Amino acid sequence: MSSIEPYQLLQIFLIFCVSGTFAGTLAGLLGIGGGIIFVPVYHYSFIYFFNMDPGDAIITATTTSLFTMIPTSLSSCLSHLRRNNIDKQLFIRWLPFMIVGVLLGTVFARLYGGLWLSTLFGCILLFAAVNMIILSKLPPRFENLPKPPLQYCMPTAIACLSSMLGIGGGTLTVPTLSLFKYDTVKAIGTAAAIGTVICIPGALFILVREIIYPVEIANSPALTLGHIAFLAVLVVLPFSMLMAPVGVAINKRMSQSSLKLLYAALLIFTGIKMLLNGLGI
Repeated sequence: MSSIEPYQLLQIFLIFCVSGTFAGTLAGLLGIGGGIIFVPVYHYSFIYFFNMDPGDAIITATTTSLFTMIPTSLSSCLSHLRRNNIDKQLFIRWLPFMIVGVLLGTVFARLYGGLWLSTLFGCILLFAAVNMIILSKLPPRFENLPKPPLQYCMPTAIACLSSMLGIGGGTLTVPTLSLFKYDTVKAIGTAAAIGTVICIPGALFILVREIIYPVEIANSPALTLGHIAFLAVLVVLPFSMLMAPVGVAINKRMSQSSLKLLYAALLIFTGIKMLLNGLGI
């Protein structure tokens, strides 16, 4: 456990409160679980305030993010469900493959995790942003989703990468579905549902793993179990849960092109920051 000054505790508290508010709004607005906000904030906080090793910091940030996203994703998912924004047939069809992907992602993150995850995180966000910027001005590239079994590679890959990086379903699901003739609002709602499948089983797998194979992380915050910083989760949760329904309400009032551009701008900003961190710049 790391020792920090009282004024730093206040700074951390304020940063987590603001990030929870922002992430909760984006969860409802864009169908994300908040991971693209939580991971960079946690990563920065663990390094700057606690002097944690950057490699340990990114793994702790991604795993803690999955736990933080559970209530946020559920709140966002239920709000979209009430507004009939979720493609239930697609969700049910993809469900078993997403669970397999989550399991693979949590295993890969533990076995091969390190600072390279920050670089991968940044690259994936920038790739998703480029897709969204192009697709905001062009018609869909494909008419329909690919036929099985090729289609099932999509949810497996999305869930695997998302659970490795501690992000929800929206970051990869929305750009993927936007390649096809798929309504953006429906894609965002479905991504919110997918986010619950990513974070809940992912968090459960990680918790079991940390209990069975405990590790001691130097300079970790209080109430940390292995790579899970529960104190960060407890501070962020109330703010993110309260703001998710607000984001859903805003979603209904914005045009699809505006949603895509807002999403892309957020991905670019976060992607560049994480890419530079991963490269040690």
